[in-house]
Amino acid sequence: MGFVIARRLTAPPGGRVYDLVMRDVVRHADQDAVELDRTPRTEAPGRYNLWLEDGGWVRLGAVIDEQASTVTRVVLEVASGTELCAGVRASWSGIYYRNPADAALDAVDVVVDTPVGPAPAWLIHPSDGPSDEWAIHIHGLGSPRAGTLRGVLVAADAGLTSLVVSYRNDGEGPRVGSGRSTLGATETDDVRSAVRYALAHGARRVVLFGWSMGAAIALQLAADPEFDGVIDSLILDSPVLDWVATVDANCARAGLPSWVGAFARPWLRYRLLARLIGLDAAVPLRSFNWVARAEKLAIPLVILHGLKDSSAPHAVARHLAILRPDLVQLENFVSDHTLNWNSDPGRWQMIARGRIS
Repeated sequence: MGFVIARRLTAPPGGRVYDLVMRDVVRHADQDAVELDRTPRTEAPGRYNLWLEDGGWVRLGAVIDEQASTVTRVVLEVASGTELCAGVRASWSGIYYRNPADAALDAVDVVVDTPVGPAPAWLIHPSDGPSDEWAIHIHGLGSPRAGTLRGVLVAADAGLTSLVVSYRNDGEGPRVGSGRSTLGATETDDVRSAVRYALAHGARRVVLFGWSMGAAIALQLAADPEFDGVIDSLILDSPVLDWVATVDANCARAGLPSWVGAFARPWLRYRLLARLIGLDAAVPLRSFNWVARAEKLAIPLVILHGLKDSSAPHAVARHLAILRPDLVQLENFVSDHTLNWNSDPGRWQMIARGRIS
């Protein structure tokens, strides 16, 4: 059981699952709207993206009609060349923008030299030109770097230069060994290289935006003496603050008793067992437990966390905020994992902007 859970948790990124069907397309107040099966995801307030099996996408806004088994949401935007029609299979997502151009951001493709090879990144300057204040955006496990563009918009508006990074075995960065994730244990080295890249290219101050596992990476770097006086703030969305609690929560999410997560821990922690599941390195779970390491926090951070987060438990963030009220600002959203921006973009952006201004 532990072997299976550990293998599934660290698996290489997979393709999208197109588990929704566009049931109907209707007109509402001179706008198109689509009807979908009613689920906790599709009925949630906010704005989201439907990635279509044929390659297009549809950005959806508010729910305008609810029935027992369906919801109808207004269409905000449709990809060029995409035709709205019933019967198309789709994937529900909080990843709102496909690339910087989709978010009206002017990006340059650059390469960060990491210990395992070149990792592609997007370099995005604010509209008034390069800044010596940089934001580094770190995506989560199984998510593409495009998911962080929701935060890049805030950094650009605040006048920061942004570096949107990739790292080993994320599907965009270098592939190493079996292609499996070490849950931040080795990926941190690649993002460390990105911070060094920023410093070598004119950064004086660095803010880290971390999403889910990307937040776990950000916390490791913020505690690194190499960056004392450089990294001065963290903005963490749905952060993994304790891998043990996160593994247990994901077991429950999969319909298993949460306690079976204990069987996976040895397969992650011990080098020999980690190698048997295909990892190049063991995962030092204790070093990723920021409740236990709360006294090690040294810079201000804001946590944007969903009360309905079924992957990274909100209770852990609340505990950390209680332990370190001097540094931790916890902002709650009524949303699931990494969907806080989607549930209330205006509030998310206001909070993040307040931290980095």
